[in-house]
Amino acid sequence: MSGTVVDAFARQIDLSRLSAEQFIQLLETLHMLGSAGTGVHLSGLSTETLADVVRRASKEQLRAISEHPELRMVFLEEIFRRMSDHFLAEKARYSSVVVCWRFPGGSGIGGYDRFQTVIEDGRCHSGKDLGREPDTTITIAPDDFFRVATGNAAVAAMFVTGKVKVKGEYAPAVRLSGYFDIPRVG
Repeated sequence: MSGTVVDAFARQIDLSRLSAEQFIQLLETLHMLGSAGTGVHLSGLSTETLADVVRRASKEQLRAISEHPELRMVFLEEIFRRMSDHFLAEKARYSSVVVCWRFPGGSGIGGYDRFQTVIEDGRCHSGKDLGREPDTTITIAPDDFFRVATGNAAVAAMFVTGKVKVKGEYAPAVRLSGYFDIPRVG
């Protein structure tokens, strides 16, 4: 099933009619089909469709993803994999920053899943801990991160409400979203 067919399928699903459990079952099925080599997989969704799914999902559905260890990692890895595709090098050409992301409730050290985003020399590299010393560490719940990373929540509002915690330099954390072409859906 090509990416456009997977996108069309995802757009036709009325998420409001699915409970959080049914939503998870749907995602598990798509993930299982991808793992089985059928060509149907979550990574086949376009960024715009992924952002649209996050926009249409309820808070309970997004929380259910963040509480499902396998799907949580699938979504986190997919978002970090796409970061370099949406990086605006011209906006960050004079920037050099290492951001450590911490997602509570994970299986890593201290109960956090950890990823890093490194911006330097006009390039962006993101993934699981890249072994770099961070300038900034951002702690955010995975479901809130899904919304911010897909343009479905304002990071500034999350700073104000305490849903985003920053350790280290604040300026890179505040400027970070401006370095990416975050999808606008709606």
